[in-house]
Amino acid sequence: MRFLYEDESFSFETLRAAGFANYGGSDLGEVLATVRHIGEGDEEAWLREWKATAERVHDIGSRALAAGHRVSAREALLRASNYYRTAEFYRRDDPANDPEVKHLSTLSRETFAAAAALMDTPVEAVRIPYLDTSLPGYLFLVDESGTPRPTVIFTSGFDSTLEEAYFAVAAAALRRGYNVLAYDGPGQGAALREQALVFRPDWEAVVTPVVDYALTRAEIDPERLVLLGYSLGGYLTARAAAHEHRLAALILDDGLYDYHDAHTQVMPPFLREWVETGRDDLANPVASLLMQGSTQLRWALRNGVWAFGATSVADYIRRTADYTLDGVAQLIDCPTLILDAENDQFFHGQPQRVQAALTCPHTLITLPEAEGAGEHCHMGAMSRFHQIAFDWLDTTLVAATQATS
Repeated sequence: MRFLYEDESFSFETLRAAGFANYGGSDLGEVLATVRHIGEGDEEAWLREWKATAERVHDIGSRALAAGHRVSAREALLRASNYYRTAEFYRRDDPANDPEVKHLSTLSRETFAAAAALMDTPVEAVRIPYLDTSLPGYLFLVDESGTPRPTVIFTSGFDSTLEEAYFAVAAAALRRGYNVLAYDGPGQGAALREQALVFRPDWEAVVTPVVDYALTRAEIDPERLVLLGYSLGGYLTARAAAHEHRLAALILDDGLYDYHDAHTQVMPPFLREWVETGRDDLANPVASLLMQGSTQLRWALRNGVWAFGATSVADYIRRTADYTLDGVAQLIDCPTLILDAENDQFFHGQPQRVQAALTCPHTLITLPEAEGAGEHCHMGAMSRFHQIAFDWLDTTLVAATQATS
């Protein structure tokens, strides 16, 4: 499905930004006004125009707040946060040392924090102990009653940020009586940008401390903890659930069995062989040539080098080899929902591999293009995704409660 662009990546990222309108993350008119000044694959124009929109909407929010208009301020600041995230997206030449990346990502965090302080339901910024440091997070609560409630622990993906969690799951969860504990793990959001923490395949080392923290909160029901993974988080949470057994349910949006295969299956055989045999002197120049002709490939490989702490494209692809559920999927013991997108351009066929490997109770649901939900993580159809996920979760948690009562 193409949305305003023929360029596959620009189309998807524009759909992603616009799709968060359901929960106040964008306004369709603002999106249309922004992209009309951005040509196909023009990454410089992308940053310039989305940044300009973000700054304009940020100013609207700041003026509304100064005038005491809390709702208007909150709405504008939420949109500005999403627009700042979108503006920074393709800036991947040297993101670890790029002041523009730091500036825009900081503004995305700051505008979201300002909006969160104005929300009608409690939102608490938290720090989750992790190794010798801590991970940034938000605890979104249904109310201030302190009543223990079912809680979704949300793990985002390859390029997501903590602030995006509100649009991706928290707003929908709160409406249905679920708390959400979201965090930036290694390789994600501020953990990558501010702490230089990079992805690791053994994600149970990340989730177990998050669960430990969740169980210190009186507002979280320890018997109704749900782990939800988004995009690459579909692998990360499945891997974690194979070793972390304090979970009542697992949702994979979408299912991802082998992240390495998702890369190598689309590579020419000769390039795959060079990467696997360490012929980086040949592999990296060829990869660079391929990247010149594809916005999607160029962004994904550059982002991967950064987020995985790799030294080159070939090194990044080799590092993905450890990101597989082979030999561990059968250890997952909680009820699991595997989501699939009919036209997923990144992980096509991966949810079916997850389903085939699971031995726990599980359900696979494919959301179709005909419903507008066929894109990766169902971008542009967030309401439909949330209906499927939370209706399944409601039923699953009730059944689990009845089985133990």
